This record gives sequence, structure tokens and C-alpha cells, in this order.
Amino acid sequence: MPISPIRRDRVVPLRPRRPRGLAALLAALVASLLGGCQATLFAGLNAAARDAGVVATRDIEFDSTHGLALDIYRPIDARGVPVVVFFYGGSWKSGKRQWYRWAGEALARRGLVVVIPDYRKWPQVRMGGFMRDAAHAVAWAHVHAGDYGGDPDALFVMGHSAGAHLGALLATDDRWLRQVGLRPGQLSGFIGLAGPYDFLPLTDPDFIDMFGHDHAEQLASQPVHFVDGREPPMLLLQGTDDHLVAPRNASALGDAVRQAGGNATVERVPGVGHVALLLAMSRPLRGRAPVLEDVTAFIRAHAERPARIAMAAAARVR
Repeated sequence: MPISPIRRDRVVPLRPRRPRGLAALLAALVASLLGGCQATLFAGLNAAARDAGVVATRDIEFDSTHGLALDIYRPIDARGVPVVVFFYGGSWKSGKRQWYRWAGEALARRGLVVVIPDYRKWPQVRMGGFMRDAAHAVAWAHVHAGDYGGDPDALFVMGHSAGAHLGALLATDDRWLRQVGLRPGQLSGFIGLAGPYDFLPLTDPDFIDMFGHDHAEQLASQPVHFVDGREPPMLLLQGTDDHLVAPRNASALGDAVRQAGGNATVERVPGVGHVALLLAMSRPLRGRAPVLEDVTAFIRAHAERPARIAMAAAARVR
């Protein structure tokens, strides 16, 4: 059933800590990511992923003009299951879809068709460029969902960090999806992991170049600025120990949506930081926080009934 729009933010209990070896692994993985060894980190997560029961279709070009491609992960024999377009993070500057195979497979085993697209980044493009890429990826998923066992009427957008910002703008500022013949109301939901949604003023020269030099330009980069109560349902997950994206971002967006009469739930995970929230979806670190469970429950609650049934059936065979 729909989540009440007046539901207050809640704290998600942290799961019991695993043995020290796992805690050390988590620390090492986070350190490698923050130290710039992203390719090494994600190669390790991909190696630990379990692809049984999942069909992967990679390197599908969705924008020939800019040479952009996407990867799809889906359950075997998927028919009419919800579709999730997942945007990865990287400060709008870095990242590759291939690094996130582990995330696609984890979500696919929960009964979902998962689309992971690339998008252009700064300094090649500024905000308009990567937002247009994101919108085109969602439009492609809407048109082609049925080709891969997905339900185009159960279409969700999800992202981590900068990827959550892309998804949030698609869900709030209708100009982006309108350019590709869609509107935010056609999304069944938005799921944001540690996303920046209300981050003015800008002081970093890179971000000023990326989002604009004057206040009016910069306002256009803030999802919270566009909330009017017509947004799709939102699930905003946030670690309380996030020192990269302040937890107030999730609270600000959730409050704005609810005050406008919309539907948003903010879940705060104590003791979890910016990167650890994402890594909680990985097979080695899944016990740290119930991210996969919360995402799955949200999608099941907001997908159309046939898609919910198909999702449950697909998940049973994972």
C-alpha cells in the first residue's frame, strides 16, 4: 500500500556487526575508493558478485551521437517485472557503468530489470549535458522495457551520490523528461542513496563551473527548489556518518515533498557513511545495513499489482 505522505523520517536500526575481518574489509574498501582506486574496488566487488539466475546484456548503445551505452541485468524468464534505472555517482566527474555489475546483479536477483547507463561528465559537459543524457537513458528504458521482461508502467529511477542528484532532478524538474516525451508523474518512484538535493551555496570552482556562476543558474541544480507535490513517491536513504554529502540534504527534500502534499520517506542509517551506504548492497557487506531490503520493499509497494506479482515470482528463483 502507498506510504503515507505524512510519515516522519525514521532511523533504520543498524544490523549487528559482523566479525572483525569483515569490518576490516569494509574499511579497506572505503579507503581504496576515497583514495582514488575506484577501478580496483569495483573489480573486487564484481569478482565477489554472484550472477546465478541473472541474465546480463551489455554495451547497448542508447545515444549514438555521443557514443553512450548501457548495461541491463534481469532475472531469468523475467516477464512484466519492475524496471530500475540506476545512476552511479562520482561527483559528476567520474565513474563507469561496468564498475556496477555487482549492483545490477544484486537488484536483478530481487526480481527487477536493472538498467545502468553511462552519462557524460564534467568538464566535457556541464549540468545540461549530463541531465539530458540521464533523461535519454530513462526514455530508452521506458520504450524498451518490454524487450527485456520489464514493465514500462513500473519504472523507477535510483542513484547514489551524484547519481541520486540526477534521479532527483528527473523526478522534480519536469523540463528534463519533457524533452524526451515523458513526465515525472510517469515514474513509479525515485530512490536516492546519499544524494545532494539542497547544497547551495557553491564554493568549489569545479561545481560553480558545472552548475552556474549566479544564484539563478545554481537554483536550477537544486531538486528541492522544484518540489510541488506532484513528484513520484520517494525513498531517501542516508547514512548519519556521511561526511561528504550532509544528511540534511535528504531531510530537506523529504520535508519539502511532504509539505507540498507528496509522498516521501527518509530513512537514516546510523553509523554508516557515504560510501558504506552504497556498499551495503554488495555481497560481502550486505549485512551492514538493510539497503537492498528497503529498496525492494519500496518498489514492491509502488509498482503496479501485476508487476509486484511478477517481481515476487522472479525473486523466488534467484
